[in-house]
Amino acid sequence: MNEILKLENVRILDSVKDWIEAINVAVQPLVEQGYCESRYITGIIENTKKFGPYYVLCENLALIHASSEQGVIKKQIAVTVLKNPIKFKPDGYNVRILLVLAAEDSESHIEAIQAISNIFSDKKCVQKILDAKSTEEIFNVFINSVDN
Repeated sequence: MNEILKLENVRILDSVKDWIEAINVAVQPLVEQGYCESRYITGIIENTKKFGPYYVLCENLALIHASSEQGVIKKQIAVTVLKNPIKFKPDGYNVRILLVLAAEDSESHIEAIQAISNIFSDKKCVQKILDAKSTEEIFNVFINSVDN
């Protein structure tokens, strides 16, 4: 997990005005650091308009992603935790954890998906992320959960 999640890609924000802003702020660290092109953001927004919020997996969690052809340069994850939840559709889940996955192909990120699945199947880990006061706390939940 150390290789695909960098501390500088973890953020805590008070709120966002809508799902489009949520996608923009969540993906932006990966664009700024050259892991994906800005068209990755556009691709996710277009996919959402076409297919709905396919990446909202459960209460509090959106695993935001698009295909590698939509602008991924190198595999990386970004995590944004919102203090105030956002809904990606009116009758949808409240989401506070925006986890962005940029994958170069359909296979190289399988281990990351397994690690993410383990973290989010543990209610204590999820609560630690939601309660975190610093980006370091969030980062450590991801790193320590994978190591254990």
